[in-house]
Amino acid sequence: MSDSPGGATRSPRALSGFLVVVLALLTAVAPLATDMYLPAFPAMAGELGTTATGVQLTLTAFLLGLGLGQLFIGALSDTVGRRRPILVGSLVCLGASIGCALAPNVGVLMVARFIQGLSGAAGVVLARAIISDSAKGAIAAKLQGALIIISVIAPVAAPLAGGTIIANFGWRPVFWVLAALTLVMVLGTLTHVRETLPASARTGSGLTALLGGARAVLTNRGYAGYLLTFCFSFAGLFAYISASPFVIQNVMGMSTSAYTLVFSLNALLVLITSSVASALAGRVAYRSMITAGLTAAVLAGAVLVGAVFSGVPTIPVLVSFACFQGSLGFVLSNTTVLALAEAGGHAGTGSAFLGCLQFVLAAAVSPLVGIMGEDTAAPMGVTMIVSIVLALLAFSLLTSGDPVSRNAGAEHETAGVG
Repeated sequence: MSDSPGGATRSPRALSGFLVVVLALLTAVAPLATDMYLPAFPAMAGELGTTATGVQLTLTAFLLGLGLGQLFIGALSDTVGRRRPILVGSLVCLGASIGCALAPNVGVLMVARFIQGLSGAAGVVLARAIISDSAKGAIAAKLQGALIIISVIAPVAAPLAGGTIIANFGWRPVFWVLAALTLVMVLGTLTHVRETLPASARTGSGLTALLGGARAVLTNRGYAGYLLTFCFSFAGLFAYISASPFVIQNVMGMSTSAYTLVFSLNALLVLITSSVASALAGRVAYRSMITAGLTAAVLAGAVLVGAVFSGVPTIPVLVSFACFQGSLGFVLSNTTVLALAEAGGHAGTGSAFLGCLQFVLAAAVSPLVGIMGEDTAAPMGVTMIVSIVLALLAFSLLTSGDPVSRNAGAEHETAGVG
């Protein structure tokens, strides 16, 4: 049986240990670039002679570039292959990172951040596509799970690392560190990333082919279901990430160090449950794990909403946070695997829509959770429960009958990690 889209045979050694490390770095750079400079916002506003809003727009520009870049680069890679877009994107991202470090004013910084996001998107979207090209079944689930873990942990670690750099050296060295990481990414791509999409498996070139690939994945009911399940689940997680600093410190009255501890423990819990889901891949059906995770998240969200509207008692709220986040470890990686399996020969396009919608919803959630101010947890609780219920509905209504789901968990490992 063919192991790759379009009938091309996957090499069982296509995913070496070094390649997995490079893919992890490709996945981590964008989240690190998103959050590492956040603690420097006040200092940046003063040095660049702008307002807090002006500095905030540099983050908006980056996220916009990151979303658009994934759409364009993912679809393009289905026509030209994976290696060239990653290499070109990494080189441009390196230049943009240097531009950020040297930016003389907020306008230049904004443009450089947009280009940094646009080009850095190549690593994020194509790391998933390379895994989809090179592995299936339990191996694919384990590797996609590892990328999910990195995408969750990196935004947590970034402000901590950035804060240390900023406190000792200022904000510009943050971008020099990102440039150094991007240079490592370029070298890793040159030495360890080989083309994983053979010419025989590629789609046609041109705008018509790109639009055809987008239409193929978006009209696939199963893919759409897993796409929405993944993105709404992530939106619920991002609602917590965005609002928890205010809820835990302002509403619950906990200290900054206590908040950092709670946030770190919940991130660790996601790491643990994602690792458990990875270990169960190939032995437990993916749908069973997704169902269990979504059910637990809905229950945790319901308890959280009840606690929020009854006075925000500390223990129930913290337990709800932990249960909600932990349950998503069984959802995010498995829905990624099944979505890209449904995308078939359009894995780059499928990965692009996963990443783009993920960031669009995250950008929409961020202002929603603060719509009533910094002294209430109600918008956060409502956003989290609405997001996860929508994820459950998408999963239940759109994916129940697709062949990939029926066979999920029954596959044998066909690709290895050397």
